[in-house]
Amino acid sequence: MLDYNQPIDRAGPEAAQRKPQAGFNVLELANLLWRRKVAIAAAALLGAALAVTIGKSVTPRYTATAQLYVDPRELQLVDRELTPRAQDVTGMAMVVESQARLITSNSVLLQVIQQAGLDKDPEFGGGEAGSLMSSLLGLIGLQPRVPSAAEKREVELAALDALNKHIAIRKTEKSFIVDIEVWSTDPAKAAMLANTLTNAYLAESRKSQASAARRATNDLSSRLKELRDRLRNAETALATYKAQNNFVGTQDALISDQQLSASNQRLSAARAATMDAQARLDQIEASRRTAADAGAIPEALQSPTIANLRAQYADARKKYAEQAGELGPRHPSLRQTEKQVEDLKRTINEEIDRFAQSAKNDLTRARDFEASLNRALEAQKRQSVQLSQAAVRLRELEREADASREVYQSFLKRSRETEEQESLNTSAARVIGEATVPQRRSFPPAMSLFAMIGFIFGAIAASSWFVVADLLFAGAPATPTPARRERSPAPEASRAPDLPRAAEVAPPRQAPRVPEAAPSTPELAAPPLQPSMVEQPVIEKPLIARFQEADVIHTLGAILPTGGGVDLTRLGWPTLRPGFPMTSLLNAWRDMRAAVTRRAGGKAMPVVALVGTGKTNGRSVAALNFALAAARDGARVLMIDADHQARSLTNRVIRPGKSEPSRLGWLSIGSKDAREIKTVNGISVLPAAEGDAGKAADAIHKAIAQARSAGGYDLVILDGPAIPLAAVGRKLLEDIDSLVAVLPTSLDVNDSLEEILAALGPAERKLVGVVLDELTPAMQTRQRGRQYA
Repeated sequence: MLDYNQPIDRAGPEAAQRKPQAGFNVLELANLLWRRKVAIAAAALLGAALAVTIGKSVTPRYTATAQLYVDPRELQLVDRELTPRAQDVTGMAMVVESQARLITSNSVLLQVIQQAGLDKDPEFGGGEAGSLMSSLLGLIGLQPRVPSAAEKREVELAALDALNKHIAIRKTEKSFIVDIEVWSTDPAKAAMLANTLTNAYLAESRKSQASAARRATNDLSSRLKELRDRLRNAETALATYKAQNNFVGTQDALISDQQLSASNQRLSAARAATMDAQARLDQIEASRRTAADAGAIPEALQSPTIANLRAQYADARKKYAEQAGELGPRHPSLRQTEKQVEDLKRTINEEIDRFAQSAKNDLTRARDFEASLNRALEAQKRQSVQLSQAAVRLRELEREADASREVYQSFLKRSRETEEQESLNTSAARVIGEATVPQRRSFPPAMSLFAMIGFIFGAIAASSWFVVADLLFAGAPATPTPARRERSPAPEASRAPDLPRAAEVAPPRQAPRVPEAAPSTPELAAPPLQPSMVEQPVIEKPLIARFQEADVIHTLGAILPTGGGVDLTRLGWPTLRPGFPMTSLLNAWRDMRAAVTRRAGGKAMPVVALVGTGKTNGRSVAALNFALAAARDGARVLMIDADHQARSLTNRVIRPGKSEPSRLGWLSIGSKDAREIKTVNGISVLPAAEGDAGKAADAIHKAIAQARSAGGYDLVILDGPAIPLAAVGRKLLEDIDSLVAVLPTSLDVNDSLEEILAALGPAERKLVGVVLDELTPAMQTRQRGRQYA
């Protein structure tokens, strides 16, 4: 085995001496108890028999359980409940707790005592002495004395106290279920009491609701008479005040307000009529003062009399004009016609004067009517002001009447609601499981348990007696001989060892000398030496590299560049982050490649294989990133898939349906399908060959030989072979210069390394490094919440 110091190497166990015990020796105690084994067994059997006897003599108890559902959310039968409901969880829990306590209240238990007649049941402290005395008095022909009320009360209180001790209320956590447990010496009585208790609780709950509603109804009804009288007085005072102050009107407005509004409208109309009459008179007077035709006013144009006169006046003027041209100025006919024209003109003017007089009369009448309306309006205004001052008190009386009316109506409605609620049962509590007659007793437990307890206590008591007797009467015990020193195993190593990367040479371990000891019993003999304690040759300690999530990025699979060849960073596996050349992982891998070159002994193309345990693709991912790290440093790398069974790398590189002949190189493993694949990363990949394992191993051997003879590569990296190794895998290790173990930290790294070293056998000397794979399988498959490239 290799020497991994700590914590990978499990150092051989060191001998430790047991300190001598002070006081009584354990062996002597065991010998003493063994010598008294018969007496101890007899005492144990006696204790078991005594315990069974005590258990048989104990009066059995039978427990019956009834389940009650207490829902604080009561039924919504009316809009307004008598009591507010609990809304939050804390309030509802408190309601359920209160109802659970109500089940064992005195009022409920007294109902159970009366219904079940427990005041006469001897089990609950009643009826035994009284029935005996009644029987004796009946034998001699005397009537028993009737117990007084105080004596009956005392008996009920005794039964109440006894029944309280027979009841246990348990509330189920985070629910509204309450279990009611009642025990009795009679199983049928226990079930009867449990059911009677649930019925008494439901009846008491309904009774309390009805009592609360009845009390509320009585309180409201006692106030209704007072509220009714107050409302009647307020309405009477309001009506009297209205009559005294002449507040008469419709529901919308008073009559005085309506009259004031009507008078205002009439006054406005009268003022308009006065203005119209004034305008008409002014127009007539203006037409009369001017030289214009007085008959041009609207009244003259609309009058048929003036129209007739104007027609006659026109005919006379026409006749006068005709005669003036024929006759002389002094002709009688011309003078007569001229007089006729003057008469018609005067008649028209007289008619116009009548129109003017009529307009004056209309104006006077309109002004008189306006003045009368104005006086009436002023009187109504004064009356309205007086009513407005009186309306202040009126509104106050109306508010008092409205408030009294609303309060009275509210009390009356609520009184009717509570009166109806008195006959309603809004409780949601119900029995979901009636108590049944129990078939087994709840106390005492089974006789087998009694026997076991008695047996154990009897054995302990007897053993203690013999030990105390030996210490007291036999003197102090002899000094115990020191026991043989035993080997204690060293503590197990940690899961993730942190060893330096530089190669160190561990000193050879010497097998410890077995100390000589006196002959002892086989139980105290030292265990044989383990194989790890044998002297091992000097081996160079492997380097340690941590392959962590911080070193890689996750890519999306099945995304290959078109026309540019295969890109190993686009296979869907976690690959190294670009642009970080000086990480601890890359430095550790550089040291491993340097160790591989030293192990190759000057060969131009060293060969290193990455091996690992487990069924995951962690080894292939580590091999791919090992090759990418070497290619990043300028090395020409050839990767060979040496895992003939898993073919993880081959399946990733060769996609079904993809055919790119230009990317294939000259190197081949047995067939055209296993030709060398050139990638854009400076790495050539040689897929796994088809066929059995032996042919695949021979093909890899030939490919390595051809690559060495032809040159062109600086490093060959094998992905595999798989652990455990077959015969062909051991044969393949002969062509390998160095080995690197990939240990997943999701498993025990020490067990994994021991499995690899056991499989390698003599080839374990080629181990140059250990890669601690801290990429969990879930991270390699699910790849959520990561950075994608």
